[in-house]
Amino acid sequence: MTRSRALMAGAVAAACAVAGVPAAATAAPKAPVRQYTVVAKTGTSRASFERAVRRAGGTVVRYNRAVAVGAVRGPKGFAPRAVKAVAIVGASERRAIGRVPAAAKRLQRNRAIEHGVDGGRDAAGAQRRKPQPPATGIDPLAPLQWDMAAIGATAQQSYRYDQGAGVRVGIMDTGVDGGHPDIAPNFDRGLSRNFTVDDPVIDGPCAEDPDGSCQDPPDVDEDGHGTHVASTIASPINGLGIGGVAPKADIVNLRVGQDSGYFFTQPTVDALTYAGDHGIDVVNMSFYIDPWLYNCTANPADSPQAQAQQRTTIIAVQRAVDYARSKGVLPVAALGNENTDIDDPKFDDTSPDYPPDAAYERTIDNSCLSVPTETEGVVGVTSYGPTGRKAYYSNWSLDQADLAAPGGDRREFFGTPRFNAPENRILAAYPESVGRVGDTDLDGKVDIDAAGNPTTPLVVKDTHGGVSSYYQWIQGTSMASPHAAGVAALVVAAKGRRDRRNGGLTLPAAKTERLLERSAVPMACPPGGVLTYPDPDLPPSYTARCTGTTDHNSFYGDGSVNALNAVRLGRP
Repeated sequence: MTRSRALMAGAVAAACAVAGVPAAATAAPKAPVRQYTVVAKTGTSRASFERAVRRAGGTVVRYNRAVAVGAVRGPKGFAPRAVKAVAIVGASERRAIGRVPAAAKRLQRNRAIEHGVDGGRDAAGAQRRKPQPPATGIDPLAPLQWDMAAIGATAQQSYRYDQGAGVRVGIMDTGVDGGHPDIAPNFDRGLSRNFTVDDPVIDGPCAEDPDGSCQDPPDVDEDGHGTHVASTIASPINGLGIGGVAPKADIVNLRVGQDSGYFFTQPTVDALTYAGDHGIDVVNMSFYIDPWLYNCTANPADSPQAQAQQRTTIIAVQRAVDYARSKGVLPVAALGNENTDIDDPKFDDTSPDYPPDAAYERTIDNSCLSVPTETEGVVGVTSYGPTGRKAYYSNWSLDQADLAAPGGDRREFFGTPRFNAPENRILAAYPESVGRVGDTDLDGKVDIDAAGNPTTPLVVKDTHGGVSSYYQWIQGTSMASPHAAGVAALVVAAKGRRDRRNGGLTLPAAKTERLLERSAVPMACPPGGVLTYPDPDLPPSYTARCTGTTDHNSFYGDGSVNALNAVRLGRP
């Protein structure tokens, strides 16, 4: 959450995949129909919005009245006409049809980091460590969960007091595999929603989708990222696989990510308002919104249209976060994997990531925002590895880092057999359907073979109870953030009151945030404030300077989240 910087008002991002494939021209002489995001004045009715859009030559596809943000189709030149209307605050074109090589390159880099194939020795050379027989009451793979031990989420610690029953956590991600054996007992199918439609331009032809459709049901994850996040938060204690931070919390899939891993604004806005209206207590957002890594409202390198697009993103998401918090939802987000001090960003050559080859070099500064992480009211989370060292990939910030949590770091223990071991990462659920077609370590083989056996040490199979379930080792601030979201759920469980409208429990977002930070364990900057990584594969540019105090610093915020402290709030 931003501590000192006031955010500028703007509107929804240039890249929402809202209602399917962008419409093609119906007749040869007509110009192609384009997609726009339009922000109206707060309180504008749908009828007033539709009139304003129609007069400017557009058609409303979707309108979210709670935050006055809509998806519109219209011809070229629609945006400047629309903003002349009294009811319209801003409008921007979203995206053109075409390949997206710049975005694909950026996604590949992020996934390479998460799966530990971003250079250096690969995981195939690492030793597998078999879990020791678990103690009574612990799931079979619990001995591999160093992350849960680090935050006090074990059978001997937080599980003894509270496991999050009555709390709902929204997973704003690529989806959740509701049928995974270590997800299903806590999966809330009735409340789960998919706010996206697959776009063949970036997600592949609909006919090639596993279900042959561009509209996935709300219990599907064809990427695996969202299922890993959900599992970390709330996998049950059921004698299978692993346990989550809050193993009795409800998992609600609020899908906002495309199959390809892109995240756009309209789904994000719609999911946040839905969460506010349906009794969700915490949402996890392990992503940033495309097409801009940093949204600058007046960067001289950007055209007026690009500036309008970024302003639109900022205001739309801010409105949605404000709405969600007003309804008792605490948004938690990953700080990002660019190894950057986001209080002092200097350069961006990856944005915008479409239309094709549209990215250009920009000098940026602290006025430019990564959304939703830097949106006011969002809890930002950095990542550390098994020793507590800031992960080599993790962004940091004195202003934006609220808390830290385990996210894994394969490069810890350099010079020892534990260097690059799979177990340096975070273990959580993996959809079998994804594993049978996916190639996590890029070795040319699918992760799970025809016989159902893992082909990589980054995938673990558990067969306890006669049930086959799969788990994968990955790392990233995307893995740190759900640990914080899970602890936030425990705060609501410990201090919440009955939600008479939606059932379960509820707690004002500001109080949840305050108690979450109060329950954290302070972590100090490294001696001298400078962290140099010994791994020779990491150039000097990875050297990071920590600023602040033990109570609050740029590497760890207020400290590491702690499940045991959270469940003991108010206890003697």
